[in-house]
Amino acid sequence: MTILFVFGGLILLLLTGMLIFAALGLTATAILLFFEGHIGPISDTGMAHLSKPVLMTIPLFVFMAQIMIKAKVIDDLYDMANPVIGHIRGGRGVATVLSCTIFAAISGSSVATALSIGSSVIPQMKRYGYPEREALGVIAAGGTLGILIPPSGPMNLCAIFSDASIGALFLAGILPGLMLAVMFSIYCMWKGGTREQTSWAGWGAVMLALRKSIWAVLTPPIIMGGIYAGVFTASEAAAGCLYALLVAALAYRTLTPRMIRDCAYATMRTSMMVFMIIAGAAMFGHAITIIRLPVGVTEGVAALGLSLLAFILVVMALIFVMGMFFDSIAIILITTPILLPTMHALDIDLVWYGVLLTINLELAMITPLVGLNLFVIKGITDAPGVPQPPTGLMTDLRARRTALAKPPHVTGCLG
Repeated sequence: MTILFVFGGLILLLLTGMLIFAALGLTATAILLFFEGHIGPISDTGMAHLSKPVLMTIPLFVFMAQIMIKAKVIDDLYDMANPVIGHIRGGRGVATVLSCTIFAAISGSSVATALSIGSSVIPQMKRYGYPEREALGVIAAGGTLGILIPPSGPMNLCAIFSDASIGALFLAGILPGLMLAVMFSIYCMWKGGTREQTSWAGWGAVMLALRKSIWAVLTPPIIMGGIYAGVFTASEAAAGCLYALLVAALAYRTLTPRMIRDCAYATMRTSMMVFMIIAGAAMFGHAITIIRLPVGVTEGVAALGLSLLAFILVVMALIFVMGMFFDSIAIILITTPILLPTMHALDIDLVWYGVLLTINLELAMITPLVGLNLFVIKGITDAPGVPQPPTGLMTDLRARRTALAKPPHVTGCLG
C-alpha cells in the first residue's frame, strides 16, 4: 500500500507537468510529514549529494560538447563518413550511423546527437533519394547511441546514485554501443537497395575528409583510451573540454569570446537543471529509506522467490513501460533508490545492471508518448506523423533548451 501511495503521488505530480526536481522534493516532503510528522534534515541530504566531486564531470563534459558543436567540428563527421562508406549499399544510412556513433562519444546525450547530426544529414539523405520515413528513423535510432557510448549522462547518474564505478560503466558501455551501431548499419544496408548509391570518391577524397575530421574523430580515443590505460580517471577525463578549446582555437580558428560565453551559458543551464534534479532525488531517496520502502521491496522479492533473472526481467519490463511516460533522468532517479537494496541482496553486478538500464532507456528515447528524440526530429524537420509533446511535458522540455541552436531546438547532457 505504501509503494502505491508513493509512486501514485509522484507520477501524478509528474503528469501535471511539474518539473522533475520539484515533484521529487514535494513527494519526499509529503512522505516525511505523513509518516514521520516532520521533515527532519532533508535539505542536508540534498546538499550532501551535491558536494560529491564526481558531479564535476557533468558541466565539463557538457562544456566540451558545446564547444565542439559551436566550433563546427561536428559538421565534418558526416563529410568524413560519406566518402568512406557512402558508396556501398545503404551507404548514406551507414554513414549517418557512423556519424552518430562518433558524436555520441563526444556529447553523451541522445537528444544532442539526434539534433546535431539530424540538422545537417536529413536534408542530404532526402536529396539523394532516401525515403523521409527511413531517414528520420536512422537519425532517431542512431541518436539513442548518445546515452550508451561513453561519456554517457545517464551512466553518470547511475554511478552517482548506486555508488558504481563511473569508469567501469563507461568501459562497459563501449562494446554494446558498437554492437548496436553495427546492427543499425546492417539494417541500413539491408533496406538500402541501390537508389542512393554513388560511385566511390577515391582515396584522395577519403584522405581529405579524414584530415578535415581528424580532430572530432580523435576525441573518443583520447578520452576513453586515457581512462582504459589508467592515465586519468573518468572525472579527470571530463577536462577534455580543454582539448575542445584548443581544437576550436588552433585548428578551426572559430573560438571567440562570444562563443565561449554562449557555451558557458548553455552549460550552466543544463548543469543547474541536472543538479536540482539530483538534489530532489536525494531527498526522495532519503524519504523512502526512512519509511523502509526499499527494505519492503527486498522482502517482497524474497517472499515471491524470484530468481535473479526473473527479477531483472520484471524490472526491465517495468522500466520499458515507464519509458513511455517519463524521460531517462526521472526513471533513473525514481527506480534506483528503491531497487538498489534488492540488487545488493541478489548480488547483481551494478555495472551490468547499469548497461541493461541504459539500453532500456534508449528505447524510451524513441517510444511515444515521451520519445524525446521524436520531438527533436519534429522540431528540425516538421515531419508529418510525429506528434507534438503532450502539454504536461512542455515544462520539462523548456528546461532542456539551450543556446545550441535557435528555438525550438532542444538539447541536454543527460537525455
